[in-house]
Amino acid sequence: MISTYRKILTMLAVLCLAVGVGACGDDDDADKSSTGSAPAADSKVIERDSANASKGTITVASKNFTEQFVLGEVYSQALEAQGFKVKRRLNLGSEQVAYKALTGGDIDMYPEYTGTSLINFFDVKPADVPKDPDAAYTQTKADYAKQDIAALARTPFSNTYVVTSTKKTADKIGNPKTMTELFQKAPNLSISGFPECRQRQDCLLGLRSQFGYKGKFISSDGKFNDLKGGNSELTLAFGTDPQLALTDQYVAYEDDKQFFPPYNIALGVRNDAIEKIGPEAVEVLEAVQEPMTETVMRELNRRVELEKQAPKVVAAAYLKEEGFLE
Repeated sequence: MISTYRKILTMLAVLCLAVGVGACGDDDDADKSSTGSAPAADSKVIERDSANASKGTITVASKNFTEQFVLGEVYSQALEAQGFKVKRRLNLGSEQVAYKALTGGDIDMYPEYTGTSLINFFDVKPADVPKDPDAAYTQTKADYAKQDIAALARTPFSNTYVVTSTKKTADKIGNPKTMTELFQKAPNLSISGFPECRQRQDCLLGLRSQFGYKGKFISSDGKFNDLKGGNSELTLAFGTDPQLALTDQYVAYEDDKQFFPPYNIALGVRNDAIEKIGPEAVEVLEAVQEPMTETVMRELNRRVELEKQAPKVVAAAYLKEEGFLE
């Protein structure tokens, strides 16, 4: 489904031979005039197939927060660009509501995080979630398959926890890059986090045992408000929070020990929907998420939350910026 244009290039080559080499210019001339309007052979532009409109409506859903709205729109618009009819249910609710709708056949697909799937759907304890993103995805994929659901390839980004501070605090302690460096340089800084963190091995207890953290813990959901208000010097944010796109204000420290469990997106698609849309459409759905790094998702979330752009607009801009739409 992703445009290749190899047939066009082959036809042009044959035409050149038919009318003579001189008519097409020599190699030097070709180098000097490489600004033609024909798409490159490796173009990613999504091709429309009019036959897809007759395959029925595809229902794309998402959960009820910014990043999910953006992802839902990206997948929806990628399908529409291929000619499919798409129904959106992009504010479905919590993961339990969305998962029930998916397994019950009310929706065809929705994006879910691997860590969330393993913990909330497949009874894996938080401490037992594989720390390697590929291992977590493989386990998620296998568990989904038992429910007749395909977990498409995971995204590059993981929206897991990140230890964060203001840029001012980072400057004060010598600008460490990793969590190991951070807690070696400043083990006594205060940190805020969700209340359950206090008793969890994959949170405060692990920070103390694995990184030697000795500071005060503050139960809070404030995150960046805690930093701005001076309530804490560090906070547990999420890896794609829009504020982290403001690199002149905030710093996220690299999890160099893979301490926090991975939360990459794996788009869950019902097997009957896979049969309906076909392998080429699946290829497109996986392709449009390949550029989605943490940095990219922070920026897309920033446009929605901080600039107040509509998720639909932000998703369309992303697809154009990455070469999937013209």
